[in-house]
Amino acid sequence: MPFIPHTPEETREMLATVGVRTLDDLFADIPASMRPKSFNLPKGQSEAAICNYFEDMAARNRTSLISFLGAGFYNHYIPKAVDALAGRSEFYTAYTPYQAECSQGTLQAIFEFQTAVTRLLDMECANASIYDGGTSMFEAAMMAVRATKRSVIVVDEAVNPVWRQMLHTYAAGVNVTFKVVPQKNGLSDMDGLKAAVDDATAAVIVQNPNFFGAIQDFSDLFAQAQAHKALGIISVYPVMQAVLKTPGEMGADIAVAEGQSLGQPLSFGGPYLGLMACRKSLVRQMPGRIVGRTQDLDGKTGYVLTLQAREQHIRRAKATSNICSNQALCALRALIHMCLLGPDGLARTAENNMALARYAVERLTALPGVRRLNDAPYGNEVALRLPCSASRLVNDLAEHGCVPGYPVARAYPGMDDVLLLACTESNNRHQIGFLAESMGALL
Repeated sequence: MPFIPHTPEETREMLATVGVRTLDDLFADIPASMRPKSFNLPKGQSEAAICNYFEDMAARNRTSLISFLGAGFYNHYIPKAVDALAGRSEFYTAYTPYQAECSQGTLQAIFEFQTAVTRLLDMECANASIYDGGTSMFEAAMMAVRATKRSVIVVDEAVNPVWRQMLHTYAAGVNVTFKVVPQKNGLSDMDGLKAAVDDATAAVIVQNPNFFGAIQDFSDLFAQAQAHKALGIISVYPVMQAVLKTPGEMGADIAVAEGQSLGQPLSFGGPYLGLMACRKSLVRQMPGRIVGRTQDLDGKTGYVLTLQAREQHIRRAKATSNICSNQALCALRALIHMCLLGPDGLARTAENNMALARYAVERLTALPGVRRLNDAPYGNEVALRLPCSASRLVNDLAEHGCVPGYPVARAYPGMDDVLLLACTESNNRHQIGFLAESMGALL
């Protein structure tokens, strides 16, 4: 018999307290199409039968496709040592380090992660424990609102549309206005962004490389924002930071990133890792946690949670964020990945990816009607105009064992013929040749 914790009388009393008559009324705000069709679940099966069922379902996934997908999430090669080290029990089972004296290993790993992020992004301070790139962007916007006491955020439309949607979703209950400046042919409209920044602006948010893969310098934009006492926020691609002008060099106040490209498998969408770094003057506005290094009474090095501005640590009204989870394992994977490659290895990875992208552009633009969306510098990702629908090409090539990229019209209506193609070290020239030949046969 099922265990039902409440009597019918208790259920009626609870429904009356919240002001509804029936359980159906309680869930009235959930659209009928999203409700369970039935609770008549099948009878239980044996462990072997259940395993076979899910293995059969998993086998329907096409995992052997050649893929040139990017759009913010990238299939980078992960050294085997990342899994081996991050999977050790002392790391894998460690949780939030509330008691510093019992958590020195975890705290040191977080401290080293923060150090690596500040060096990669060329900023002064970094934190840990943010969910993903979109959450980092929202938290950076809220930092700007608190620091400037203003409520208008200027956002470049060339910023990843997933993260822009997260901005609007997270801010639904917050008194913040987003002014979106339209992109121009896959490029940030510098003049439009500068014109949108005024004395009511809390921050301007841009991305480099942008969603279309284009590389631009935002130094002048950030200088103008700071002249209006607004903050400059930039989202970056961590691997490309090894070779591009850094947020620090551009004069950004806050830098954020999706850390998936550093040792995190794609995993059907997560868990991922948000990176955040800023100027030291803004450190008390940062969400999450910051680990510091100190000395104990005996002069030995020790690590402590220096800043704990989460709801779990201080009164809710004083918290800078409601981040409650712990991304320390993902942060550890990113740290191990960065340490294994080192600055030179990251730079070689970026240069290899960029060389592959240029070879792909050379091969594909030789096909009739295929050209680049614009002439801007690009990294390992580039937008191409096609003589046909990008969605149709993606669907057709998938049947031939290849995913050529992301159809941009899914996020930018009217750009039906634009394909976003990305190359990583998981690709090679042979695959690019196969893509060019397959596209040529279909165009």
